[in-house]
Amino acid sequence: MKKHIVCIGDSNTHGYCADPADCADGGIRFNEEERWTCRLQAALGPDYLVTEEGLSGRTTVFPDPLHESMDALGVLYALLKSHEVVDLLIIMLGTNDVKERLGMNASCIGIGMERLVRKAQSVDCWGEKKPNILIVCPPAILPEMELSEVGQPMGKGCIEKSRELPQYLEKAARLTGAHYLNAAECEFNRVDGMHLTRQGHARLAELLARRVPELVEAAK
Repeated sequence: MKKHIVCIGDSNTHGYCADPADCADGGIRFNEEERWTCRLQAALGPDYLVTEEGLSGRTTVFPDPLHESMDALGVLYALLKSHEVVDLLIIMLGTNDVKERLGMNASCIGIGMERLVRKAQSVDCWGEKKPNILIVCPPAILPEMELSEVGQPMGKGCIEKSRELPQYLEKAARLTGAHYLNAAECEFNRVDGMHLTRQGHARLAELLARRVPELVEAAK
């Protein structure tokens, strides 16, 4: 059986493109040659199966009063069980958790990630192996967010909180025994300041392609 990599995330895992000029198809979603999940699949080759579970607006554990089913915690059991056996779970969340209406600071978001990881570790989807989870901290939100139509509902304080996330997500990884990757070098666009560019997707896939085989191999 192929090594199964499940990627749970938000719009940056779904592949939302804020700048149609940056997308080969000129649409609002990067295509299968551009999204980091698909590029990771291509880099890893036929011995791996990379499954993307990206939902725009998704948070770690915090319900959104404007939209239903946005917290990963509420759907995590079903997602993991539907994709078992899982060899590696990649979680890239945190950007939406900084929304003003959710009322959480960066420390609380880190605690939310810790809770999410512990839930994932408790799900019997890992076969005979121990739970194997990689937390990916998204890049910090850029100032352009506050001026964009997409960014305005995010509210105030998002930029500052997103800059503080790495220390707290790394702490969550340390406390839970999960792996950690800071994706700070992966480029966000200058249109809304919070979505990966095509180059950002390519760079994230490159970074993960280096880590994933060693993490899967170590879990044997």
